[in-house]
Amino acid sequence: MLAVALGAGNAGARTAYNQSEPGLIALGALPVEGQETHRLIHQGGPFPFDKDGVVFGNRERFLPMHKRGYYREYTVRTPGSRNRGARRIVCGGPATLPDDCFYTADHYASFRKIVP
Repeated sequence: MLAVALGAGNAGARTAYNQSEPGLIALGALPVEGQETHRLIHQGGPFPFDKDGVVFGNRERFLPMHKRGYYREYTVRTPGSRNRGARRIVCGGPATLPDDCFYTADHYASFRKIVP
C-alpha cells in the first residue's frame, strides 16, 4: 500500500506504489472542493489555476508507471489558503476520460485512488 512510513528511524520515508494494494478513497468522501475539481476534470474545465492540467512527472514512482505525459495534476482548492495549497488530484490517460485519478492531501507525500 502506498503510505508514509512512520516507524522509528524512518520518519518522512515514503514507499513506492504497489498496484496490488492501492489506498482507495470514494469520490463522495473527497472534500467538496475535490469533488468539484474531479467534475471539472471530466468536463474539460475551465480550471481556476494556470498550472491545472500540467504534466505530473511521477518522479518518486508513487503512482503506477507510465510514459511521461500520461499523468496530469489539478489543484483542489483549500479554504483559507492564499496559494494553491497542498491538495491535488492527479489523473492518468485521456484528459476528460481519465483511466484513473488519485487524490493527495499532503502535496504528493501519499496518494489514494479515487473510486466511484
